[in-house]
Amino acid sequence: MTNNQKHLSDVARLHRANILKSLEHRLQVARSKGQSSLIEQLEAERSYYKR
Repeated sequence: MTNNQKHLSDVARLHRANILKSLEHRLQVARSKGQSSLIEQLEAERSYYKR
């Protein structure tokens, strides 16, 4: 793997981690407000990014 490929891989991993962190926060807020429809959508999105 070249340095550029490794850098791109690291950036992609960091981007995914940031997306998951944001999703977790949004889930906490949705749960605190009892927004069940939004919770379902966010959980589906989270499972997509965790595969």
